Order: sequence, then C-alpha cells, then structure tokens
Amino acid sequence: MKVRVLGCSGGVGSGMRTTSFLVDSDILLDAGTGVYDLTVAELAEIDHVFLTHSHLDHIAALPLLVDSVGSLRQRPVVVHALPETIAALRTHIFNWVIWPDFTEIPHYERPWMEFAPLAIDSVVEIAGRSVRSLAASHTVPALAFQVFTDEAALVFSGDTGPNDDFWRAVNGMDNLRYLIVETAFANRERDLALAAKHLFPIQLGEELAKLQREPEVLITHLKPSDRELIASEVGAWAGHHSPRVLVQGEVLEM
Repeated sequence: MKVRVLGCSGGVGSGMRTTSFLVDSDILLDAGTGVYDLTVAELAEIDHVFLTHSHLDHIAALPLLVDSVGSLRQRPVVVHALPETIAALRTHIFNWVIWPDFTEIPHYERPWMEFAPLAIDSVVEIAGRSVRSLAASHTVPALAFQVFTDEAALVFSGDTGPNDDFWRAVNGMDNLRYLIVETAFANRERDLALAAKHLFPIQLGEELAKLQREPEVLITHLKPSDRELIASEVGAWAGHHSPRVLVQGEVLEM
C-alpha cells in the first residue's frame, strides 16, 4: 500500500496545496486542493473519498472531481463521512445553487456520486485495505482515520485539538508505521489555535506525550504565513518522537 501526499498545507500559495492523500490509486483521504494536480485518468480511478470534516480546505476539490470524471466512470464515487458532514455538503455545496447535486444526476438511479455515512469506529474494507474512523475534536463534527492492512497502519489525525479518545485508539494499534498529526499555528497564535481547535507546537508536545507507540510522526497543515516558525517550534517542543514536517509529493510506503 502506498500513500501519496497530494496536499499537506494549511493554506494556499505557489507550490502549496491543502489536505489530500491518495491511497494507492483509488482511495482519497480528504479532497483539498492537492487533488487538482492529478490527471484526468488518475481522477477517474478514485472510487472512494473519506472526508474528515466539512471545512473548505478539506472538500474544495470534491465538486470538480465528480464533475470532471463522472461520465468516464461505470459506478458512483462513494463519499464516506459523518452524517453531519454529509448534511453540510448537501445543504451548502451540492444544492443546485453552488453546485449540482450529483447524487441525483445524470439520473437518480445512475448518479455520479453517493454518500455513505460513518460513525466513530466504523471500518470500511476495500480490496484488502481497511479504513477505520477515529474520534477528532474540531469546531465542526470531525473524524480522524486509520488506514491499514495486516502488515502496517497509517493514522491521519485530521483537524483536531486535544483528544484523549484519539490517543487511546492509536495506542491500541500494534502495527502503526506512520502518524500524521496537524499543527496549524505557531505558539504565538495560541489563543487562535484554541478557538479554532487546532494544535500549536507546545500543545503538540503535550499530545505526543500520550503516544505509547513509536511510529514515524509527520506534521501537516502548517499555515503558510508561519510555516518556518511552526516547523522550528515543532522541533523544539515535540519531544522524543522527533517529528518532521510532511512534504507535498512524497510517498509513504507500507
């Protein structure tokens, strides 16, 4: 199993794309602007999209993805998300005002997209790989994800503040190889981070102190305006797990 980092920035700018990870060729974790760098042929191979939550930087590419390749596919793209996230997408995006509702076109019996609700600890099995939904704590209902086979697992925290339920789940995993954790703000933006329910480096260190496994820890979602400062502070505060900042375009192999 390979996980390709399409986007891992907390904002946009030249060479920066927002959150999206491609598992092999057919599973997408979040649908941020990183999806835009895929070819039409690559887009058409995506069968499943797992969304952590409804915020724009994590769903921005979904409407155009479905629109671009729906006619090339033999079955709908399945969007897996919390019921609250699905409701937000139906109300605010796929509402015929912002974008067409692809769950009912070109025909309600042959749609280009369908929704599949998730709950905490749901497991979806897809051709020898499994995706499990984990708890996250954000300003809207949100999930983290574990992607795993019998050999290895990767966990992506999504957008989250402190969350003991998340760490209990992570510490129960025997084959955890990669842990991707967001840290959006610098320490000087502590109040903003707390209000927005994102981590900052001091808080990241406190959260990683709860980690009882030894995966490679990768940091994502750094705000472009403070990227270098956040990276420096992560190195100073994150403790013995020695995390590194995730790089757009890299491939994680499991």
